[in-house]
Amino acid sequence: MIAFPRYRRPMPRYKLTVEYQGGPFAGWQRQKDQPSVQEVLEKAAETLTGEPSFVQGAGRTDAGVHALGQVAHLDTTRDWEAFRLMEALNHHLRPAPVAVLTAEVVDDEFHARFSAIERRYLFRIINRRPPLTYDKGLAWKVQTPLDVDAMRAGAAHLVGHHDFTTFRSTMCQAKSPVKSVDAVEVDQAADEITIHVRARSFLHNQVRSFVGTLERVGAGKWAPDDVRQALEAKDRARCGPVSPPDGLYLASVHYP
Repeated sequence: MIAFPRYRRPMPRYKLTVEYQGGPFAGWQRQKDQPSVQEVLEKAAETLTGEPSFVQGAGRTDAGVHALGQVAHLDTTRDWEAFRLMEALNHHLRPAPVAVLTAEVVDDEFHARFSAIERRYLFRIINRRPPLTYDKGLAWKVQTPLDVDAMRAGAAHLVGHHDFTTFRSTMCQAKSPVKSVDAVEVDQAADEITIHVRARSFLHNQVRSFVGTLERVGAGKWAPDDVRQALEAKDRARCGPVSPPDGLYLASVHYP
């Protein structure tokens, strides 16, 4: 009698859209001795499913950085109705400041990180003298009045395909400093200045390096053309101060 190999059904894969406040965490990525968003999600999934779980995120946000629309994928051995999975994960995530906004079934070729074609970051600056109350830990308070038009002029130099050595951390593990940035937009509403940055992928500390440099332009310490010169220098020492993480949000991740 011929023995045929038993068919093994692929594990169901779920795409999760996740929101979190980054203040209590050492970043997205699981770390040995510090709390991370990935660890909190994996523990919630393990409690729910009773099996070891791995949650793959679209990007590694740093300590203190927030997310409005981080995307991750999770494989399970059991089929779950997507809404029930979302509700159950949120139950087990309490009281951590992490929420699964949506869950949906995807095919096993979907990968939260490698399938992404665009990531969008938002940075919030509150430009005023009084201390922050509601937005403490959620925005960067800058006391010096900022010239938004000058910041826009400086930001224009950062758009395009460039060697961004000046604007990446010395600890960046990317193989190349060359990236394509699709947009760096500076907007203002009352005392809040928002900076929106779009690209397929980013270098370590790239957005915070952009923001810290543009703050110097807005404060009148740099001319807008100084941003171009710093970019062309390809020298980390030519970057402005790196902004704090408080105002940075991974806003959304986009797929084909």
